[in-house]
Amino acid sequence: MLAIAGLIFLMVFIALPALQRSQRDTQRRDDMSRFMSQIAQFSANNNGKIPENADVGSSSKTFEKNYMKQTGNVSTSEWVDPSGQEYIIKYEKITSDKTISGSFDGKTVYYETQAKCGNGDGKVQKTGKARDYAVLFILEGSGIYCGDNS
Repeated sequence: MLAIAGLIFLMVFIALPALQRSQRDTQRRDDMSRFMSQIAQFSANNNGKIPENADVGSSSKTFEKNYMKQTGNVSTSEWVDPSGQEYIIKYEKITSDKTISGSFDGKTVYYETQAKCGNGDGKVQKTGKARDYAVLFILEGSGIYCGDNS
């Protein structure tokens, strides 16, 4: 009986970290969806324009302050989700197709304009259209989350 209880405990002990990573990644996907809905709100309030570097990466940081309710470091493009997770937005207008690579840091959101997501492989494709964007995040479990407005 003790061996069975030990086996059950071991199975739970092994599965729990993977489950926790999965739950954190799900929360991050939800946060990225919130980020994208705020881009849509910004666009609706600005005649279809999406946030550009002047809105995201400048000293005024209109997008973070007014749409993401910035509570992080005001000298960088930081915002904090309702559960307390901090994110940093890295803005770029891509000039050609590219692959997002790197290791999981739990904070960096890649916001690419004139872009759309590739085929789920972390690639971003240049569209050249001013109102297109892609949002990417390296997940803790594995892979890359990519969402776009196409």
